[in-house]
Amino acid sequence: MGNEVCLTSTFSRSEPCNGKLLSTVLESNGFREGVVDFNQVVRDATLGKRLVDKLVKIYRHGGEEAWVLVHVEIQSQQESNFAERMFVYNYRIYDRYKRSVASLAVLGDEHADWRPQQFGYQLFGCKVDFQFPVIKLLDYQQRLPELSASHNPFAIVVMAHLAAVQTRNDRLQRKQSKLALVRQLYSQGFEREEVLNLLAFIDWLLTLPLNLEQEFRREVEQLEAELHMRYITSFERIARREELLEAIELGLELKFGTHALSLMSEISQFEDIEQLRAIKSGIKTVQTVEELRQIYQPKTTE
Repeated sequence: MGNEVCLTSTFSRSEPCNGKLLSTVLESNGFREGVVDFNQVVRDATLGKRLVDKLVKIYRHGGEEAWVLVHVEIQSQQESNFAERMFVYNYRIYDRYKRSVASLAVLGDEHADWRPQQFGYQLFGCKVDFQFPVIKLLDYQQRLPELSASHNPFAIVVMAHLAAVQTRNDRLQRKQSKLALVRQLYSQGFEREEVLNLLAFIDWLLTLPLNLEQEFRREVEQLEAELHMRYITSFERIARREELLEAIELGLELKFGTHALSLMSEISQFEDIEQLRAIKSGIKTVQTVEELRQIYQPKTTE
């Protein structure tokens, strides 16, 4: 069997995740990585309420085969029992796979001195001493030039996080930081899908009041015109489509009940924004689910 790393990401499912966080850890321990579709390997890997998100195949630089399980925990606030929870996840993963597990904590809180790294106890001669490495994102504030020069997408993620912390009470500065991140993102030469994913993350993390958000969008549109790029247009279209689908789903449930939600499997296939708007507007006027279906599946005349 090939060399495989199981990356367990246990932060909220609404938060974007980037598996490239592993690259630094793997490189420093003599590995190189290659991504494998986790869903093709393990269909059910539930750990309590947590899900194993990604499986990564790796090789030692010398080519030898090895199994390595890597558990990465993202923590954005102080938690008194965090080290204990790390221990619990570690042994649960070990119990499931019967392989050695390396646990790593990424701390995104604002307390420079909070660095939990150990959990243990001893009783009647029995001793448990679980230690794990931590990455404190605040430490990267002193390494911004290094992050700016990096072509690892996770560098953008870290810089966005630091900008969110620093500009919590200064929205004007947040707009400038957000624009600077987008400018840097466009200069990195990432694939289109990576750019759109990172744009979504930056937009989700660095929220702005409506007036500043409108200014930000205009400045990005100007930047894209200069660089002959159209990422923000695609990103906004995706966001509008998701908002329309959410509105349609809510409208169906409120007007027709939960049984009408079965239509979403059909409606969610549409990419055209205007068609989705027509469906959303139609919910107000139609009396039955079949009438609504006729809006997007009109009968053909013979």
